Amino acid sequence: MNEDRSTRGQPQKSWLDKLLSAFNSEPRNQQELMAFLQDACARQILDYEALTVIEGALHLTDMQVGQVMIPRSHMVVVKINQHPRDFLPTLIESAHSRFPVIGESTDEVLGILLAKDLLPLITDQAAMEAFDLQKALRPVTFVPEYKRLYSMLREFRETHNHMAIVVDEYGGIAGLVTIEDVLEEIVGDIEDEHDVEEESDIRPIQAGLWQVKALTPVEDFNAVFDSDFSDVEFDTIGGILMQKFGHLPRRGEQTVLCGLEFTVINADNRRIRLVQVRRLSQDEIADLPSEEG
Repeated sequence: MNEDRSTRGQPQKSWLDKLLSAFNSEPRNQQELMAFLQDACARQILDYEALTVIEGALHLTDMQVGQVMIPRSHMVVVKINQHPRDFLPTLIESAHSRFPVIGESTDEVLGILLAKDLLPLITDQAAMEAFDLQKALRPVTFVPEYKRLYSMLREFRETHNHMAIVVDEYGGIAGLVTIEDVLEEIVGDIEDEHDVEEESDIRPIQAGLWQVKALTPVEDFNAVFDSDFSDVEFDTIGGILMQKFGHLPRRGEQTVLCGLEFTVINADNRRIRLVQVRRLSQDEIADLPSEEG
């Protein structure tokens, strides 16, 4: 009874405490910590998707705004002297929600225009004609290219802004950064209903050879390759490959599963992105170790 009360009175261990207790030594720097987490994933102590989020968050400390910003040449802007009739088609086509408003040049950013502030103009012709762009401007935030991403994310959270204009060392406009750009470094690409899928997850290259995105759902992969990979533990084929490799593979590394040869053709320091899949011949399968065939 006393032991039960004592146990109930103790604080519950967090998942990180449990993770650390599974190993004899603790990491001494970020590199060791990442290797430690990858090993934990290989031991199935940590979920692969959770690993990518943790690693992404850790990488924020090493990255700067200039590395993820939308460059100046790709910015969709509105000129302060434009009438809504002139810029609305461009805004609708871009499908963005915020737009820098400039003066005589891109180096003169006067404010930010929110797409939602233009909605009343669609059904009210009088409002369209009377619209004053100057009065609709929201304050603009300027940040240097070398600002750390973790600091940028904190600023976005504290100010409730979702966009900042990036300036170079000479004070010129280098580009813009949004909260989505920063979050994608943690969780990967964030697609919305306006994003266009450039190609399918599984693309045949030639007979017996395919190019496959690592984020392809296991169920979809099985349907194409007539395989029987389980989707209980991993949602994507990339997760299954990470478990098989036991580490974060580099470009060119290969492994074989269920008669299929997987070659990594695109990977970064956080995840596998793209693999090439080749169906092995019966002779090749016969020569494989039993656990691979």
